[in-house]
Amino acid sequence: MKRASPPNFDQSAFKQALSQFATGVTVITTRAASGQLIGITASSFNSVSLTPPLVLWSLATRSASMPVFRANSHYVINVLASTQLDLCKRFATVKGDRFEGVSHAAGDTGMPVLDGALAWFECHNRSRYDEGDHVIFVGEVERCGVHENAADMQPLVFQGGQFHGLKPL
Repeated sequence: MKRASPPNFDQSAFKQALSQFATGVTVITTRAASGQLIGITASSFNSVSLTPPLVLWSLATRSASMPVFRANSHYVINVLASTQLDLCKRFATVKGDRFEGVSHAAGDTGMPVLDGALAWFECHNRSRYDEGDHVIFVGEVERCGVHENAADMQPLVFQGGQFHGLKPL
């Protein structure tokens, strides 16, 4: 098999091109063996398969949360609504207890489901793939749900370095 050619661009050009793709924003949550709740903001969420129901997301290998996510059997992908920008920023930047004052409930696996999430997916940590400076996690969805007012809500979207809501065309 022929190998890829070396890139003809620098990292900033790559980041700028990637930023043009609009993505939804999620908070991935789990519980460490110690019982501590762990959560991180991620925009790398994507569907993989309907049968079986599979989704994927990725996490930087240098992330402090990596050992917990790599070892745990389950996690929850919480799809954020446009009204949850504060949660997005909290789980992306806050040091210490990111869950302090954050309303959530334990799902069937005991992992935290964030109140007000537009949708959520309780996942079994099916497989992991080390690729470049990230690990790709494939989750087998055991349960999922949609906010009861989802039809009246907008997702939180990230594009061009800014957060947006989304309105139908």
